[in-house]
Amino acid sequence: MKTTREAETEKEYLNQLCEEVRSLICDYHIEESREIVCDAMKEYPDAAEPHNLFGILMEKRGNHISAMKHFRAAWALDPTFLPARKNMENYGSFARPSEAAYTMEDCRREETKERFKIEYDENGVGHVVKRKHNDKQGIFCF
Repeated sequence: MKTTREAETEKEYLNQLCEEVRSLICDYHIEESREIVCDAMKEYPDAAEPHNLFGILMEKRGNHISAMKHFRAAWALDPTFLPARKNMENYGSFARPSEAAYTMEDCRREETKERFKIEYDENGVGHVVKRKHNDKQGIFCF
């Protein structure tokens, strides 16, 4: 596999960057991944991927506001880049966040159906209920 510096195209480089940063973050090399992402933001200022990665890094460091700004910047740069939107929904919800989305493949694992529904109790009070994902069948259920 080529390193990020040997990639042939910009898109290939950015995809490899996402995987490299995922690996570094999993190995707790936060500072090293921050340097790589900052370099990528300088090299590709109009790309959504580095901003999304920086948002993930900020969440890992506990800087939620900065993370949300970078997810929003990534989404504004490329509204078709689903990981940024997924991370905004994921980290902006009241529920415990799921895994961060680094690449488009992370977003394809979930269905696009509604994951929440409102159920009313005997007093007529509505409660938001989150669907649980059944990995064996690949579907969401309540």
